[in-house]
Amino acid sequence: MARIDRILSLVADQGANELRMGTDREPRMLAYGTAKKLSIPTTDETTLKDLLGEILTPEREEALRALRRVEVGYDAAQFGHFQVTLTGRNDGFDVVFRQSSRPAPVADAPPPASVRSTELPVAAPASTTFAAAPPVAHAAPVVASGTLVELVAHAAARRASDLHLADGDVPFVRVDGRLQALEHGPVDVASLLPLGDALEAELARRAAVDLGMAIPDVGRVRVHVFRAETGRCASVRLLPRAAPPLASLGFPVPLEDLVELPHGLVLVCGATGSGKSTTLAALAQEALKRRSIMLVTLEDPVEYGLSATSSSLVRRRQIGRDVPDFASGLRDALREDPDVIIVGEMRDPETISLALTAAETGHLVLASLHSRSAASAIERIVDSYAPERALQIRAQLADSLRVVVSQRLLPRAKGSGRIPAIEVMRVTHAIAALIRDGKIPQMQSMIQAGRREGMLPLERCLAERVTAGEVRLEDARAAANDPAALASLLGR
Repeated sequence: MARIDRILSLVADQGANELRMGTDREPRMLAYGTAKKLSIPTTDETTLKDLLGEILTPEREEALRALRRVEVGYDAAQFGHFQVTLTGRNDGFDVVFRQSSRPAPVADAPPPASVRSTELPVAAPASTTFAAAPPVAHAAPVVASGTLVELVAHAAARRASDLHLADGDVPFVRVDGRLQALEHGPVDVASLLPLGDALEAELARRAAVDLGMAIPDVGRVRVHVFRAETGRCASVRLLPRAAPPLASLGFPVPLEDLVELPHGLVLVCGATGSGKSTTLAALAQEALKRRSIMLVTLEDPVEYGLSATSSSLVRRRQIGRDVPDFASGLRDALREDPDVIIVGEMRDPETISLALTAAETGHLVLASLHSRSAASAIERIVDSYAPERALQIRAQLADSLRVVVSQRLLPRAKGSGRIPAIEVMRVTHAIAALIRDGKIPQMQSMIQAGRREGMLPLERCLAERVTAGEVRLEDARAAANDPAALASLLGR
């Protein structure tokens, strides 16, 4: 029996389902979010590695250093299956054992543990395997409770973008970027959102699930259910019934020409909540209106409504429902005669590689990526691969990338609502040469000098918004990548 099994036996005996440990930290035991007594001294790095034994193999330790997060399965002989999450810190690492409802495999034929990155890795070793979560098998549609319908309706009445729920807490909504409490008592998320057996099993295995729902008299919402220290939580994103017209988004430069591109990769970047999905949906609807196309979307989950025209077709696929993952969906899409492919998020090297291949082989690929600027988007894509592949990926990007739009949403200085501030980089011959040669830091000066080609630096966009009285100076400063450049443009 491995040494860690002795501690896991305490977890089983106390009716708990989670054990948290970390280098130079006192171990904690929880029963579905509620702390349980566990009298074990702080574990130093040597002790923790000794306890983990075969769980932390040299290969996994190397992957942990590169990815900062590794997930593996572990079967404790007498106590069942545990999902083990290892998370790197600057001064050590943490490990969480979370008991899964999945039955333990046959003892004489254990499956190999998989290593999975939950975010885009930096300089990932070539041997690392990125396995997307398997789809939920035959999950029945989730039906919102009456109370949840009421809460979403209240959020919609306040023009909220998001509704936040947590066990034992009052609901909060986000209006124009700011959080506000609703006048409602503490909630129980499981009662508001009864997931059903299949999704409950998925939540137990992955600690989070994503789903789309239709709320009567409101429209579609995107729901992310997850576990936290206080219990079950949910983030509900309210979506318009249909994709908005591209012209209605208030961009400072026209982007309609992007949908006329015959092929290539267009990236829409930004942080969570910056409006990437809205921009992608608006571009998709504009493409359907302007062209005769077959549009294939890969979404997690399906969000905005898209309307086909008499000369266009739409095929929408939801990750986890219609296809296991983005990479599988992209492979399928290449055999579905698409003209335009929407990739809801480029999460891993395989998806990125397939998106580049699709863009190189005559398709227009519109995709989102989490990054703060056009230059950092290039760096993030290149750094997701092993160093020996960097030259190849830079060459593919130089040939296939057409435009990068990086965006923020800022509160309006007057009235309600938010307004976009964007950076636009169009891949000219000069920009392509910088990508190919790995001279990423020089891109910003090219963007600043590229107004004639339709480029726009973020700081110039922010300065123009401030000068026009559309956003406050303090909000522009908070959004800027280079506050000094913003101050220079404003003469302050």
